[in-house]
Parts: sequence; C-alpha cells; structure tokens
Amino acid sequence: MIPGLMGKSEMIVKEEDLVSRLGNISVDVLSTPRLIQLIEEAAFNAIRDIIPPDQLSLGTQVKIKHLSATPLGMKVTGHAILMEVHKNRLLFLVDAYDEKEKVAEGEHERVFVSKEHFHRKVEEKKAG
Repeated sequence: MIPGLMGKSEMIVKEEDLVSRLGNISVDVLSTPRLIQLIEEAAFNAIRDIIPPDQLSLGTQVKIKHLSATPLGMKVTGHAILMEVHKNRLLFLVDAYDEKEKVAEGEHERVFVSKEHFHRKVEEKKAG
C-alpha cells in the first residue's frame, strides 16, 4: 500500500440525506452522518482496486469538522488521500466541497481484516 493514493466520491443532496430526516430538526441541509458516509466512500475508492482478495477494508475511525451547511439539491464531492500505512491500518486525509465552498475536513482510518475472520466473528455474535 503506497501513500499518495487518492479517491473521490460525489453525490447530490437528496431528501434522505437531510438533517430533518434525523428527528425533530426542521433543517433541510446535508446531515453529518451522510457526509461521513461520502468521505468513507472516497477513502474506499482510493484503495478499492488493490484490496487483497481475502481481505476486507473497514472504517474504524472518523474525525471531521463539518464546516458549512449544504442545501437540498446541491452537489458535494468528497476527497481522500492515503497519508500513512501502519501494518493493516490506513490513515487518510479527507475533505469535502459543495458547489460553493469547503464543507468538511479531517481524517479517516481504515483497516484491512481477514474476510474469514470477520465473518466468523459476526456469526459468533449472532449465535449468542
């Protein structure tokens, strides 16, 4: 895994992406959880073609500042650049822009884990 790999993800803010969908908040702007999902997609896209076939890439940490509101219907683009690799841990520098300005910045960590181990742990948890 080589630092410098870059990924991107884009979206148009839709009804289901709004803060107002999260509860009793009547604000029709992009929610932070959906923004985090966009940033995770950008990081995954940076490494998608080089994930070993027996491994999964899982997000483990997100630390972002949501800087500005993005209204319904506006396009948002998330970017991720791989900054560091420590064994199976990958650290990305991330940001996002809408059509007017920067709306988020921060860091995102992903890890590689064995598909077999991960699925076994999930099944064990389901079984009780």
